[in-house]
Amino acid sequence: MSGDPVATQYEAYPYPARNPRDERRRLVEGSPSHLDEVAHYVFAGRLPQGRPLRALVAGGGTGDGLIMLAQHAADRGVAAEIVYLDLSQASRAIAEARARERGLTSIRFLQGSILDIATLAPGPFDYIDCCGVLHHLPDPLAGLRALAGVMGPAGGMGLMLYAPYGREGVYPLQSALRRLAGGQAPRERLALARHLLDGLPPTNGFLRNPWLGDHRASDAGLYDLLLHDRDRPYTVGEMAALVDAAGLEIASFIQPVRYRPDTYVKQPRLLAQIRTLPALEQAALAEELVGNIKVHVAYVVAKGRAAAAVADPGAPGLCPVLAESGMPEWARAVRPGSALTLDMDGVPLRLTLPRLTGAILSHVDGKTPIPDLYRAVVAAGARDVSFEAFQGQFAQLYAALNGVGKLYLRHP
Repeated sequence: MSGDPVATQYEAYPYPARNPRDERRRLVEGSPSHLDEVAHYVFAGRLPQGRPLRALVAGGGTGDGLIMLAQHAADRGVAAEIVYLDLSQASRAIAEARARERGLTSIRFLQGSILDIATLAPGPFDYIDCCGVLHHLPDPLAGLRALAGVMGPAGGMGLMLYAPYGREGVYPLQSALRRLAGGQAPRERLALARHLLDGLPPTNGFLRNPWLGDHRASDAGLYDLLLHDRDRPYTVGEMAALVDAAGLEIASFIQPVRYRPDTYVKQPRLLAQIRTLPALEQAALAEELVGNIKVHVAYVVAKGRAAAAVADPGAPGLCPVLAESGMPEWARAVRPGSALTLDMDGVPLRLTLPRLTGAILSHVDGKTPIPDLYRAVVAAGARDVSFEAFQGQFAQLYAALNGVGKLYLRHP
């Protein structure tokens, strides 16, 4: 491997740390690249028809996004051709072993730089996953432009970039460790970092940030968090500017509710002023106000396509689908007038749910269009509810659950 310290790091400590045998008992799921999320935010609910979905996992690491995407496609009967690309042989070996454990055969594994993607795996790709990669490149814009060059005109990307405010304390500690551990081999650097962490003063910003945990999970997690040689965070505005410079635009941040100032601000006079701001400025304000966003996950598409890319609840034929396997059981337990309470890294969020929540969600299966849901709810006993009243309650429910990443729309 070359003398690039980032390449050396991922050969020594593939990230995230994964045991392929764990695939026998669980599937790691998240954002980006949950297939229903991709369909909702990139393809307006309808995946490409009549041919396999072509996907690229660029900088795939040990394979979380890759395995999730391939397994979702297999489970849903979606034909897919997925290309995995990463610089690290050690990371690739783990990702390949995980795919073998699951019997996933839709993946082609490549080793190399995303800057060479046009040669290694020419597009066009319908969907590109680039999670936690660009912020480690010497030139993030060059990397994003390379990916944009192989993305189909009607395709999109799921991006994850580090955010600064929720990672408070990380960057001063990274700087301190570079002073102390520069030039040392990875194992010695790791030992020094653990020794330093054991003796930090209580005023240290890293110690006072309760939302950081990778350093406790594994050696690879500690190294990636505190010993990385190239690591820059992006604010909402900086991420938007990067995306724009690559000829793309943000279709949506995930989870949308975290990027809405009215999640945190309740004073009517302030809200009235906030609502005069453009959408991206509102998202930037929300990031500044809440202060705990560690990463930005967003779906991006070609400029001018964002409005058409995101599924519209008013479009005909769309079927709601719950994002989590345990949600139907939760839905059946919902009582009229109840609320969904969540903790968003220290920020309590209480979502008021409409009266028909339980009745609606008990029939949500990813195959039933919204008008048919109404008929099912009426047949189940809600005979006094008009379709207009049902639509109002569904809209309220959709806004709440889609905002926290629990409900999407797709064509059956």
